[in-house]
Amino acid sequence: MKPTGGPADPVAAYEASLTAVLHGPAGPKARMIEELCDGLADTAQAHVAEGMSPGRAARAAVREFGTVEEIAPAAQRELTIAQARHTARAVTLTAPFLIACWCLARTSDLPEATTGQLSRTAQLSAMGLAGVAIVAALLAAALLAATGTLARRLPTLHRLPLAVAWAGTTASVAMAVATPALAVAAALTADWPLLALAGALSAASHAVVASSARASRRCARLSPG
Repeated sequence: MKPTGGPADPVAAYEASLTAVLHGPAGPKARMIEELCDGLADTAQAHVAEGMSPGRAARAAVREFGTVEEIAPAAQRELTIAQARHTARAVTLTAPFLIACWCLARTSDLPEATTGQLSRTAQLSAMGLAGVAIVAALLAAALLAATGTLARRLPTLHRLPLAVAWAGTTASVAMAVATPALAVAAALTADWPLLALAGALSAASHAVVASSARASRRCARLSPG
């Protein structure tokens, strides 16, 4: 149990500092800080049991545990991997959908006589989505493998999280570009319900992937090489 104390409590100040300097997914970050501070509090309690005053025990525990500046780089590296895995999962889940959009655009019966250029634009946009999906999915799979069961045997390339972050960013931009093309195409074809649904899902996927990729880029910048 964490020792109670006022605003000057070293353990509370340590927790506040960690919370301020670390960035990553909310769940993993909260669990990491809780584990670190629980360990710090246990060390302080052990010193109290040896006869130290609570304040002195807390300060001694902080000295033994390591300062925030000493702990933060390794903790941030772990959170960067966690955020990159979150982005990789988002990309992996949306990649099949992007390929499905490509198939829809290719097979949609747009009136070529009046909208030939629009038809080609929609199909080229969807083809771009498919290409981005394949590349992003490969990078995402590489990161998930390198940071999963293989992580104990193989070192994680420190540039891989940043590569996945930018792959997610590229995928989200492709979704944003394809969304209006799919919406316009939907208005010109008998298959409009499917294309309209594809456009709506593309917009929703863009929001999810873009937010996760943005967080991954920030974590990658903060994580030491």
